[in-house]
Amino acid sequence: MSDAKATIEPTAVELVAPIRPTARAIIVQHQRILLLRKDYGPLGERYALPGGAQETGETLHQALQRECEEEIGTHVTIGPMLHAADFFKLKQTEPPTRRHLLELLFRCEVPAGYQPRNGPHPDKHQVDVAWVDIPAVPQLPMSPPYLRDCILHLDVTRPVYLGAV
Repeated sequence: MSDAKATIEPTAVELVAPIRPTARAIIVQHQRILLLRKDYGPLGERYALPGGAQETGETLHQALQRECEEEIGTHVTIGPMLHAADFFKLKQTEPPTRRHLLELLFRCEVPAGYQPRNGPHPDKHQVDVAWVDIPAVPQLPMSPPYLRDCILHLDVTRPVYLGAV
């Protein structure tokens, strides 16, 4: 990924401090990936990986485990980190701002027989959890969009740190 693509003009869009580490789960079974489906009303739906922000005092693994239990209703087995990337998320504020996220993607597994379902504390816009055929991913609106490429190229021969995306 090119750092030039993600360059931010500080005068046009201000960064909000602090940097926010986020841990996300890549869960694949039988050429399908487990995704959250989110509905943003007039803005449409988006698909995302389970996971979210690390809280003060949590390890990345603790944060990912908590987020998976909240969003997909199950404990996961956390494997190796596959990718790390800087993502500058546009916030709907006036004036426009961006939140700097450090995205950390881990290969994970769900227990045998797991059936997709919302956990007890799903994300605000989360409406469903579903297995999605990996070949269908290019047609899906992903949040953040760079995840599409990560899902389609899950080999560990790629660099772990993707730079700014």
